[in-house]
Amino acid sequence: MNIHEYQGKSLLKSYGVNIQEGIVANTPEEAVDAAKELQKQTGTSWWVVKAQIHAGGRGKGGGVKLAKSIDDVKSISKEIIGMQLVTHQTGAEGKKVNKVLIAQDVYYPGESETKEFYISVLLNRQNGRNTIMYSTEGGMDIETVAEKTPHLIHKEEIDPKVGIMPYQARRVAFNLGVSGKAFKEMVKFVISLYNAYEKTDASLFEINPVLKTSDDNILAVDAKVNIDDSALYRHRDIAEMRDLAEEDPAEIEAKKYDLNFVKLDGNVGCMVNGAGLAMATMDIIKLSGGEPANFLDVGGTANAETVEAGFRIILKDPNVKAILLNIFGGIVRCDRVAQGVVDAYTKIGSIDIPIIVRLQGTNAKEGKELIDNSGLKVHSAITLQEAADLVKQMV
Repeated sequence: MNIHEYQGKSLLKSYGVNIQEGIVANTPEEAVDAAKELQKQTGTSWWVVKAQIHAGGRGKGGGVKLAKSIDDVKSISKEIIGMQLVTHQTGAEGKKVNKVLIAQDVYYPGESETKEFYISVLLNRQNGRNTIMYSTEGGMDIETVAEKTPHLIHKEEIDPKVGIMPYQARRVAFNLGVSGKAFKEMVKFVISLYNAYEKTDASLFEINPVLKTSDDNILAVDAKVNIDDSALYRHRDIAEMRDLAEEDPAEIEAKKYDLNFVKLDGNVGCMVNGAGLAMATMDIIKLSGGEPANFLDVGGTANAETVEAGFRIILKDPNVKAILLNIFGGIVRCDRVAQGVVDAYTKIGSIDIPIIVRLQGTNAKEGKELIDNSGLKVHSAITLQEAADLVKQMV
């Protein structure tokens, strides 16, 4: 589950991470009140108005602007709230901005220069260890840094038996080139950041940039946070942070039926039982000349209701030109799934695009007979190659 920057920062602060203070606002009037309150709390006389959407690259899209007066706060907030913000992560359609974060200005002059760093914590799935990835090149897309200057990206792997050790945090600070007060502050920052990641069951904490201020404080100026959905039952307070307005309506509907659904940009809808089989199905679609329009795993207990729900969700995508239903009958019997397909097809009514049903496993033969004798415009297949050939014909 993704959360907004302001929510991620509140989590960081609760675990002792120093942050750029800010107050969220839903209207320009609330933004003005937030700016005045922030001025009382921090003494800031400039503010940063930041669009709150689940996507990076907001600044390049015009979603992050500096306000040098209260009037600027109101006019900029009025401009950003309600805009369709397009970034490299939103796609061409962009995302509507429903709220902004009014944040303190932390780039103030002082005895030393400010410096931006990149720090993230995530799981290295190859060795099962959490990893701190960091770079001196903060404020930039980490993908660009990795491509052009990979030697500037460092990694610190954490042994899960003992957690982060002080010497590891010191090594991060040393490699980032900070010294004196900033070195001590960076060590505290890294340890607190890792603890926040671990204790919230996060899958990603990405801070870009981490700022060394002109008076050598270390602050999180941004926060991209992803929480493991499977652990949300342990964090009811975090679960309440879910913003459904930021999620795809089809994915929200799929959750109601316990379907694992991810929307993609292709032209062939997929409905499969089992994540591994779903990945193989997407591969066979691409090899046959199509592009998968979604990932949809109906699980091991597919029935008429879930099949119908899956069809309805897939059919809402106007780009879908065919649907491939690929079921392996292990826990679930193929004839039951086939009957579910027939019932769902009849209940939904006219379906204008071809449906290919590939059944294999328990009662696959009986399931194929049900499909073939239904009188519906459904094409049946037994092998994956047959299904692939049918997909090639239909798209």
